[in-house]
Order: sequence, then C-alpha cells, then structure tokens
Amino acid sequence: MERHQNRPPVPPGPLRIRLAAAALAAAVSASAGAWAYHRAGGSAGDIARDLAVGLAYAGGGLTAWWHRPANRTGPLMVAEGVAWFLGNLQGTGVPALFAVGAWWEALNMAVLVHLVLSFPDGRPGSAPARRLVVFSYGLVAVGGLLRALTYDPAVVAVEATYLSCNDCGPNLLHVPALAGLFTPVDTVYRALGWLLSIVLVVAIVRRWQQASVARRRALLPAWIAIAIASAFLLWDLLLLLLPSPPAGLLQSAVFLLSDVTQVAVPVAFLVGLLRMRLQRAEVGDLVMDLGSDPDQDRLRAALGRVLGDPGLRLGLWAEEKGEYVDGSGQSVRGDGPGRTRVDSSRGTPLALLHHDPALAQDPALLEAVGAALRLALENVWLRTQAKEVTSRIVRAADAERGRLERDLHDGAQARLVFAKMALRRVDRALADHPDPSLRASLAEVEESLTLALEELRGIAHGIHPAVLTREGLGPALTALAQQAAVPVVVAAEPRRYDPVVESTAYFTVCEALANVAKHARARAVSVSARHTGDRLVVETVDDGIGGADTAAGSGLRGLADRLAAVDGILHVDSPAGGGTRIRAELPCG
Repeated sequence: MERHQNRPPVPPGPLRIRLAAAALAAAVSASAGAWAYHRAGGSAGDIARDLAVGLAYAGGGLTAWWHRPANRTGPLMVAEGVAWFLGNLQGTGVPALFAVGAWWEALNMAVLVHLVLSFPDGRPGSAPARRLVVFSYGLVAVGGLLRALTYDPAVVAVEATYLSCNDCGPNLLHVPALAGLFTPVDTVYRALGWLLSIVLVVAIVRRWQQASVARRRALLPAWIAIAIASAFLLWDLLLLLLPSPPAGLLQSAVFLLSDVTQVAVPVAFLVGLLRMRLQRAEVGDLVMDLGSDPDQDRLRAALGRVLGDPGLRLGLWAEEKGEYVDGSGQSVRGDGPGRTRVDSSRGTPLALLHHDPALAQDPALLEAVGAALRLALENVWLRTQAKEVTSRIVRAADAERGRLERDLHDGAQARLVFAKMALRRVDRALADHPDPSLRASLAEVEESLTLALEELRGIAHGIHPAVLTREGLGPALTALAQQAAVPVVVAAEPRRYDPVVESTAYFTVCEALANVAKHARARAVSVSARHTGDRLVVETVDDGIGGADTAAGSGLRGLADRLAAVDGILHVDSPAGGGTRIRAELPCG
C-alpha cells in the first residue's frame, strides 16, 4: 500500500474554511491571552503552561474536527481552547477587554462541562445532562455578569482573580452603587460553581457505572485524565484555603502537576475519541474474521468481543419456528431493554442481539455492528443460494448427459447395429454374385459402419459411460484404466454413491489421466477411491515430471469449479520432478 493512502483525507472546502477560522480564533485568543498574562505580571513559566493548556484543547479539537467532522466534540474542544484565555483579558488594561475577561472568566468551565457530558458523541445524551449544560452556561452568563457589575479591581483584593493583578482595570461594566455587593455575589457565584463541579463528578460516575464494557474501554483515557485533573484542582483549592499554605517547592510542584494534567485532558479526549472511531472501524473486520461460513457460536463470540459484552446472546431468525433462536436452540425474545433487531436488506427478520442495555448509549456502534452482522449473514445466504443453484445445474447437466448417452445407445447406436446386421445379410445373399466389385463395395460400407459405431460408442462413453450408471464408480474406473495410454492401477471400494458424486469423481479421474497422457511423461499411474468419514476421496498419482498448476490450464480450474459446485475440494500437489498427486474430496454422507 502506498504511503499517501494512509494519510487522513483532505477535508472538503467548507470544512477547511471552518477549520481555518477556528485555528485563527485560537491563535488570536492565545496571543491576546499571553500578552495580557505577561502584562499582569505572569512569569515565562506561567505563560508557557497557560498556553500549553489552551493550545492543547484547540489543537486536539482541530484534529478531532478534521477526522470526525460530523462529531461536535472537535468544535467543543476548540471552543474550550479559545475560552481558556478569556480570563487573561483582565490584564490588558483596556476597560472593555477587562469587562469581557471579568464576565466570561469561567466560560471555559461551562464549555468543559458541556464537553464532558457530551463526550464522545458531541451531544448530551440525557435530559438531566442537557439541563446541567444549560445551567452551567446560564451560571456564567448571569452570575458572571452580576459579578462583573459589582467588581471594582481598584477596591477588591487581588485574590478576586487568578491573575493577582495590582493595576488591572478599570472595569467598564462596574456599577459603583453595587460595589458593596461584590463579596456576597462572588461567594454565591463560586459556591454554585463548586456545586456544579460536584454534580458533574456525580454525573461522570453515573455515566461510568451505566456504560458498557466497550464504552468504558474507549473512554478510559478521558476519565482518568479528568479524575487526575480534578484531584489537582482540589489540591489548588486546599492550598488556597489553608491559613498558612505551604510555599516553595511543594506549592510549585502542585501547580506544575495541575497544569500538566490540564494539558493531558484534551489529549485524552482526542485519544478517547479516536479510539471510539477505531473501535467502530474494528467492526468492519468482522466479516473477514468470520469467514464465508461463520458458526453461530463463533459469530456470537466475535460480536461480544467487539461490543465488549461477553454475555451477549445472538438469535438467528428461524422461519419454521417464527422466532429468533440462539446456538443452543433456545428462543431469544425480542421485547425488553437491550435488544437490537437486525433485518435483511429485503426487510425480513434476520437476527436479534440481546446485549447489555448500556450499549444503547452508543447507537452508532450498535448500528455498525448490525450492518456488519447483516453483511456476514447475507453473504452466507448468498453463497448458500449460489451453491444450491450451481448444484442443481450440475445435477441437471449430469442427468442430461445420462439421457444423451441412453438416447445414443438406444437410438443411433442401435440403428447402426441393425444396419450392419442387414448389410451382412445382403452380403451373404450375394455370395454367388458374378460381380466382385459389388461385394467389395459392401465390405467398404460395413467397415464404415463399424468405424461409425465405434466412434459413436466412444462419444457416448465420453458423455456418460453406461458402466458407471449400471455398476458404479469402481468398475467404471477399471474400464477407464484399460483405455489409458499408460499403465494404470485402480484400487476402489465396491460401493455406490450419489449419481452426481460418482460422475464428478469419474470425470475428475478422466481429466487427471488426460493430463498424464499429454504432459506428465509418466510411466505408471495409480488411482484410488475410498470412503473416509462422510467423504469420498479419489486420488490420482503419477511418477511424471510434475509442475502441474491449477492457474495455468483450464482443465484443472474446471475440475475445481465442478467439485466446488457439489461442495467438494480439489488438492493438487505437483512439485517439479516429483510427479503429480490430484486429490478430490466429495461429500457422500
């Protein structure tokens, strides 16, 4: 495979425009945020860590948006990256920008709530989750505005903002008459924020408990990163609340690890999102893994592995019973939670999956699994139908060959025999005829009739030998060996088989002996026919030059096709200089 085929697909024009606009917005917000943070007194390390977190969200979001444009997770991650820098605008010294930063300082937390509750599909899955998202945005919009209206950076202590800025502002939104309300408004605002965080943690835990094994496996990186980041955020809060917070190396280490884990969150979101995509891509391998004739238990195990549900039950539609039946013959009911019905492309019942009800939270995965299951089962159905049609054609052709042989034997061949007998009577009647040329002409006609009769018998034998119909495969192979161009030893069990099986085995040996005469340069050939288990095994072995190839000639390819039509198998072993072994296996149970 060429290297360029492994690259991500180039997004279409409108998507490229949106991606470019999002990248520009992230770059502008990061630049403005870094400049404002520097003006507020942030160190180079603080600015670098701040940029790392915001750009990690923006970069991960752009990547996710590119790979999965229909999923809203990518745009949400970009929005989180842009919102991350809004609070830094309080360090610009521009009143309007300060007001924007003071009002929307916590917008990134609302976007993060939205992102967590809608991951990985980009949409909050339940009504409580949607209400929580609306509440988080409403808290920032209303609570942030009330806080900004009461916030005077020249009066309020520097701890009111994470920037710890001594000369920030002025605040364009500040209403002097409301300055005394800042402390209670800020207290309530922060309390509601922490309450929202606790509710979010509870929601995450409940989603984890209700998630299927497959979804937990795909979401594990994101949940671990969120848990670690939350733990260090709690450490930050604890350090701020302590009467004499530890300083020096411990405090620096906690803040550094907090920032590092904040960077890990968007990376984990991206990894989890792509793992979900890869998990769904694994479904496409089901058809190849299952092969052309999957066993029901094997099919159930493969589906359970992909879905992460080892207890999954698979019921296939049994037309004669009018219900879904599993591999042990037990009925699988179609009502109740955790049931996914799979219909054929014709709209008829095909299969029923009885799975973990939590898998209903991932409808895209169930839809992909259902499509793969439909394809696998319909592939089996089509192969079965094709095999039945081909088998009927082979049986019809074999019956027609027998009819032609009988018609030749009972019709044209019999007439030629009668004509020859009549000609001999005429010859005896003309024994005393004075004209010798007349008797010579009669002899020539009799000879021509004899040759025509032999040719007709040969044609009839080639179409379908009468001995095969009358006496079976063993005597037919013996008669065939007597006509071969090289010495042939036959070992065949004295038993009868299905007429199609006998004729297929007979003509397999015919083709093998024809190849020996034409190409093998063999001195001797052995032919065997034996019953093994539920199969008739016919082998032709010669001591010739070998080198036979099923791909090189139409004869062996035709044999393989004819055998496949009756569910048989052809094996050809023909090393150069080592002779040729042709083995045919036919079902004869």
